[in-house]
Amino acid sequence: MSGSAPSLRPVVTLKLATSLDGRIALASGRSRWITGEAARAEVHRLRAAHDAVIVGSETVLADDPELTARTDPMPEKQPLRVVADSRGRVPASAKLFSTLEMGPVAVATLETMDLERWPSTRGLQFWMLPAGEGSSSVSLIEMMNSAQRAGLASMMVEGGGQLAASFVKAGLVDRIEWFRAPVLLGGDGRPCLGALVIEALDAAPRFARTSVRELGVDLWESYTRV
Repeated sequence: MSGSAPSLRPVVTLKLATSLDGRIALASGRSRWITGEAARAEVHRLRAAHDAVIVGSETVLADDPELTARTDPMPEKQPLRVVADSRGRVPASAKLFSTLEMGPVAVATLETMDLERWPSTRGLQFWMLPAGEGSSSVSLIEMMNSAQRAGLASMMVEGGGQLAASFVKAGLVDRIEWFRAPVLLGGDGRPCLGALVIEALDAAPRFARTSVRELGVDLWESYTRV
């Protein structure tokens, strides 16, 4: 990847909400709702506890999320909502852009992108980034640099599978919060992680489980990087 890592990059949490077999959606892309109400409430509390949440353009196109933290009571400050959109695919009509009064949004895109495709309005930021080495997507190291410059100490990756895999491959995931529902979606379902291209088991990223909690019928597992 291009650039150098900042000395104090944001702590990165990967949030996963999956079936027992690690799927986040049916083959059709339908995903609401895999986990139950209690698990979803905890996700909102996790959002509120982070300075920023980030998703890829695929997640925005599929689910059109607001990514706000809706807790009771509501948090004093909403996390910065970041969308990684290297190809400029997210439409100006996305809920992220129509809810700027609730909290700011940052679009992380390539430095060559024409910004006229998105609305020009208060609360919308642009992180103009180079591509990663040998990639057509934005450099995650440079994204972390931008996050550090923005004063962010923590970020939560919420999806999708390709973005999650990119953070894992780059060694940027410090914690995993995994919400697992007692349902099986099968091999044709969409996986929670894209390809990691691991050639040997001893090269696989390793995490230590720190807790397991029951949330209704779901399980909430927490992990830290070894």
